[in-house]
Amino acid sequence: MSNAGFQRAVQRHLGQGQLAEAATLAIERLGPEIFGFVRSLTRDESAASEVFSIFCEDLWRGLPGFRGEASFRTWAYTLARHANVRFQRDPFRRRQRSFDAYPQLLEVEERVRTSTLQHLKSEVRQAVTRLRERLDPDEQAILVLRIDRAMSFQDIAVVMSGGPLDDALRKTRAAALRKRVERIKGKLRTMAEAEGLMRTKE
Repeated sequence: MSNAGFQRAVQRHLGQGQLAEAATLAIERLGPEIFGFVRSLTRDESAASEVFSIFCEDLWRGLPGFRGEASFRTWAYTLARHANVRFQRDPFRRRQRSFDAYPQLLEVEERVRTSTLQHLKSEVRQAVTRLRERLDPDEQAILVLRIDRAMSFQDIAVVMSGGPLDDALRKTRAAALRKRVERIKGKLRTMAEAEGLMRTKE
């Protein structure tokens, strides 16, 4: 369905007094991109989930007043931004579930939020994998052994040396590896910030 067709369908539901149908269509169609939008604003999964729930409630309450002065998509993004602003002002505010009487809408909200979050997590994992691939081979190997395989620094020292080490040398190299891992993590953080995957520290 094109954007124009989607907006006509929403307005047709509204014109027939089918508020739940209009809200369901809107959340199913725009929910994934709206959730991605608020996730980029909050940089936090739980906060994004809360803001998305607020957005869905605002959309539900605001549908009867939608007159089409702007596109429905633009209107929805405006609601999402306002929902985030209110949440940031008072993240502990008790929300009123205005569509509790319509369990199908709660189900749609939950389904869209959950599936979108899983998709975003997959995108982040893929992005992290791409960043790791930009490290040199030794850095990649050290990171995999330490983070993915939970190997001790002394064991990593043996693996990276290619053969047995006496106790003193193993401890010395383990200490050096500990510092190197911190440098590698710092390098990844810098790359992630440059890619917009992390918030730059102020």
